[in-house]
Amino acid sequence: MTPTSILYSVASLLNYLERAGRLWFTVLTVLVCLSGCVRASTYEALQARYAQEQEESARLKQSLESTTIERDKLRSEKIRLSEELDQSQRKAAELLSDRTSLQSSVEEMEGALREQRRRQAETEARIASFRALISRFRPLIDTGKLKVKMVDGRMVLVLATDILFDRGSAELSEGGRAAILEVATALASFPDRTFQVEGHTDNDPIATQQYPSNWELASARSLNVVKAMTEGGLPPSQISGASYGEFKPVADNETPEGKAFNRRIEIVILPDLSNLPGFDELQRIETQAPQG
Repeated sequence: MTPTSILYSVASLLNYLERAGRLWFTVLTVLVCLSGCVRASTYEALQARYAQEQEESARLKQSLESTTIERDKLRSEKIRLSEELDQSQRKAAELLSDRTSLQSSVEEMEGALREQRRRQAETEARIASFRALISRFRPLIDTGKLKVKMVDGRMVLVLATDILFDRGSAELSEGGRAAILEVATALASFPDRTFQVEGHTDNDPIATQQYPSNWELASARSLNVVKAMTEGGLPPSQISGASYGEFKPVADNETPEGKAFNRRIEIVILPDLSNLPGFDELQRIETQAPQG
């Protein structure tokens, strides 16, 4: 039974008792007036009954007041609990949001760790390849015919052209051809890699019918090296040639020593672009581009 229904019942009862009390008071008044005709015992009984009803009415009024106070307390408690519920729901929503954010952060961290591990594995693989190359070419390195170095993140084999060619010529010498064949044999053991032969000269000008400039001289030298390497067993699909002429020096052309450093053949081990970040996206862009 709810506090409201209880209050309603008590109030109804009090109204009844008040009406009854007035009735009793009227009866007593009449009896007083007629006391000469009513026995004393009957009058006293009625008076006691009236007093009892008054006490009951007072008790019920007190009970009503207590019930009203209790009702007000319950209403206040209900409001307090409703506010606490709202606060709890807000906190729960905040916790859920924080949990979602935390989950996203964890997933991002896990993704970053996976990417870091992948890059670390690629770095370790490049280091292992570099060491393997050095081990393969140790005899040529020890004799000074070949150097292995890193240039712009790429592994590069450097051969001095003074060992491979006569001055102003693009024809491989006998010793130069032997060195190139040895290099080609070693590179053939890396079937998943591609290579580019780059020709470089010093800045001494050349202007012959066969080589109008250093561009043509460097180009002819790189192509002859490419041909020799394919004769040494390297598949033509794995190798290409390029010419930089005099325009990519590694030393000062003002000294004979610097010029000797600049006259060189570089065999570049090309990177696998499919491992680069964004490669998949670039492929999608390529497939969506209009084809002429």
